[in-house]
Amino acid sequence: MELQLSTPGLLFSAITLLMLAYTNRFLAMANLIRGLHKKYLENSGQEKVLIGQIKNLRKRLNMIKNMQIFGVLSFLLCVICMFLLYQDFITAANWIFMGSMLCLLVSLAISLFELQISTNALNLELLDMEDVLSRQTGTGLDQFFTKKD
Repeated sequence: MELQLSTPGLLFSAITLLMLAYTNRFLAMANLIRGLHKKYLENSGQEKVLIGQIKNLRKRLNMIKNMQIFGVLSFLLCVICMFLLYQDFITAANWIFMGSMLCLLVSLAISLFELQISTNALNLELLDMEDVLSRQTGTGLDQFFTKKD
């Protein structure tokens, strides 16, 4: 397969959309951390949940950082590949393009793992609400929200 200038150019839109999604995840994470910090300062007796959330958020924050690093590196290598193609350094461009694709693959894999961890954070919140609700009403979260006839 011959690599043409338009091939890495096609990745531009995909990588920029991916970076936008990663940035949105980072901003959501920042809001979660700020909210958790506020809740921690109020110290409402939820130390167990807060500690679990803090550990989870720290791990997710590092993963999002790595996702963004590999996404930016993929974008950078894509630009270098286009420059090399423009200068007719075909072999080097092929290797750089392969590196760009590998960086994109790593970024997507980290994103997949981060999604798994983020669901664990939500499960911690749900578990805490279930505990509080079962103490107050004697029923779990599922029974609380089901319609009673």
